[in-house]
Amino acid sequence: MAIGTPEGLRIAAGLHLVATPIGAARDITLRALDILTAADVLAAEDTRTLRHLMEIHGVPIQGRPMIAYHDHNGAAVRPRLIALLKEGKSVAYASEAGTPLVADPGYQLARSAIEEGLPVLAAPGPSALLCALTVSGIASDRFTFMGFLPNKSAARKTVLREVKGVPSSLIFYESPHRVSESLRDMRECLGQDRRAAVCRELTKKFEEITRGTLGDLAEVFAQRDIKGEVVIVIDRGEVTLASPLEIETALMSAMQTRSTKEAAALVAEEYGLSKRDAYQMALQLEGRE
Repeated sequence: MAIGTPEGLRIAAGLHLVATPIGAARDITLRALDILTAADVLAAEDTRTLRHLMEIHGVPIQGRPMIAYHDHNGAAVRPRLIALLKEGKSVAYASEAGTPLVADPGYQLARSAIEEGLPVLAAPGPSALLCALTVSGIASDRFTFMGFLPNKSAARKTVLREVKGVPSSLIFYESPHRVSESLRDMRECLGQDRRAAVCRELTKKFEEITRGTLGDLAEVFAQRDIKGEVVIVIDRGEVTLASPLEIETALMSAMQTRSTKEAAALVAEEYGLSKRDAYQMALQLEGRE
């Protein structure tokens, strides 16, 4: 039994989503330890990681089922866990690191439990995106979490252009071997003067926060071979709204050398408009001629 855990502890039946440390093992909450001690069933994205965490904190498994639930087996394992919940069992689901359902396969499990009218509870705790936002020095009053960007540059640039005008700080998860490429695309699509922070190995021994403009960061990481988990936080951009006259002028100019659809797409990207709205405006201009 974990130190400080009351004997004979009981927890409510239902799915308990347990946040786990992103690095330092002592960042786990006392309530998370209580749930891991008392749950009838233990489920985790990686059972080895959960087993090790429980060993560190002196939480015994005591013969309880420990079930792996991840992207590759979710469809097969989910019915089993839902059946256990319907029997009135308490099931603790732990992410490999951080808060369940945030870039984590637990979403479908929680959604299925909710659809079945079963209790879904959370034991809040560590989260890499919030930790990164806290230490980044970037505005934190409004932010948008974008998860992982696409692997290929063309698709990545499409996503980045879509969020260029979003009036909030942007947070991305990234794998270490793609950081250099992503920063290069971010510089191109979001602007080289936009402030950002690259947060690596948060709460771990080799934690590193590198702050600067996207232009600076793209240069810094261009030649670096890095390891570990990475979160990139980018400051909100300056949103300049173009007047209807400016947009009409741009559309008429583009339509002189391009098709209506191509011109609308070009202007939409340049001024941060939806392609549909730009196309409708282009059709109206075409009708005036």
